[in-house]
Amino acid sequence: MSAGRSLEGAGCVTWWGFGPARDLLSAGGERPEGELNVLLVGSGDPRHILKTIAGLKETDSLHVWVIENSMEVVARQLLLIWISLASPESMGMQEKTEMFLELFGNSEIRCQTEETLKHVASQLSLLVTDTFDTHTESHPCLDTSLLKFKERDELAQIFKQWQRPISSPDSVFKAWDARVRQHLGTRYDSRSGCFDWDLTMKLHQKGCGVIHKQQYVKWRERGVAFEMREGLYQMANQSLLSTRVFNHRGDRVGVRGYWGDIVSSPYLSFGIETESKELLKMQNNQHVKTAQDVSVANVQMLFESLSSRGGHCSATQPLSDCGDSQKNSRHTAATQAKSDLSNSDEKERPQQNQDSAVNRTTEEQTRTVSTARETGAGGKKERETQQRTQLELTNLNGVSVSFLSLDSLPKLSTKNTYSRLFNSIYCSASMVHHLDSSLKQAAAPDAVLIVELAKYLLDLTKEQEAAFEEKVGEIAKEVGFIPVQTHNNDAYAVFSL
Repeated sequence: MSAGRSLEGAGCVTWWGFGPARDLLSAGGERPEGELNVLLVGSGDPRHILKTIAGLKETDSLHVWVIENSMEVVARQLLLIWISLASPESMGMQEKTEMFLELFGNSEIRCQTEETLKHVASQLSLLVTDTFDTHTESHPCLDTSLLKFKERDELAQIFKQWQRPISSPDSVFKAWDARVRQHLGTRYDSRSGCFDWDLTMKLHQKGCGVIHKQQYVKWRERGVAFEMREGLYQMANQSLLSTRVFNHRGDRVGVRGYWGDIVSSPYLSFGIETESKELLKMQNNQHVKTAQDVSVANVQMLFESLSSRGGHCSATQPLSDCGDSQKNSRHTAATQAKSDLSNSDEKERPQQNQDSAVNRTTEEQTRTVSTARETGAGGKKERETQQRTQLELTNLNGVSVSFLSLDSLPKLSTKNTYSRLFNSIYCSASMVHHLDSSLKQAAAPDAVLIVELAKYLLDLTKEQEAAFEEKVGEIAKEVGFIPVQTHNNDAYAVFSL
């Protein structure tokens, strides 16, 4: 199969990774302690972040630095981390788990989930557009201040599209089906057999027997991986739609659609590995539980670890009461400045952002819109919906996540801030070509490099997988790392400085 066709199946946007969640600080054997820093390059989703936080000791502090290859992926990372930080008081554990997986792996979602997506988008828009906005006190663990202004503007535009989608609800299915048709070509009419072959002869042979045929085939058909409720999954998941630029008759045309993975499945991140033997129990050579069951159990366990790690920090609390353990001086200075601002119009901002055509509406316009809604027949219902979707966030003591600019990787070695800083460095298969010798200057002594391999890129042959793994070893050697362990049939290669 050609490389072009292989890339077409995996997509050009990494919405989820091609391997299970890993504790990045334990990958190299002896786990470091104290003030820890982890760099993620192209991880695609927060699975490694959540797993690494779950393995922290109470005395450890962690600063995660994230670099992605597109702002659409950064927006998704912010969304999923935001949902993960929702406090138990504002969202129950089971509800949060289901909503996280729904937004994570479904092209079509329920109406309730869409309401939450729109509301979180309005809050994230404030996070990236107004550094000193008092509303951003509810998320001291997230830092977008290191992004360029044009990148923040792009994020704000993405969140605006989530709030006010221009596409119809059925557009995501059309976009998905178009991708499947393009990928399969003449095999489209016999796609059920193609799906079954990819599952039984590839995924199951790679140790993913817990992925059941019925769920996998439904995901390949419509892009719906997780159906945990009996509700209607018919609203487009705007967070999985992005814009891809094509050349058409000499002009560059942006096409909005689904450009992510349509072959490997989102089950790989949380649904194929578990410490519970009950979830992997088999009867008559068939798994009793499914990858969806494993995903729910794993994600819920990670959320419980987050909940026990930190205390609840409401939107009205001063940041100084819940963010003393932040280690990044620039982030602390910015958030301390935010706490000095007045909270008088804090209640107006969420409503203003939802009702206005733009985020910065005058006070007089906001009062007019609020009065009209209160006197209208649907005003009460809308206020109740907003209160129900209002999320208070849990502050993880000693944990922070900072997002760096897309082009910052080669510049890390030139800045003293990042000199000998990172205890662990993760790089995805799609970003490994960006690694160079400058990374050695940013790695701490005894640092560990974890590189995602092509094991779960199903359209690649075994020879191509082996060639890619060999190439990864050569790149790591050039950068200054040597292999420390070689687990057969593993999805990651691990190196030490």
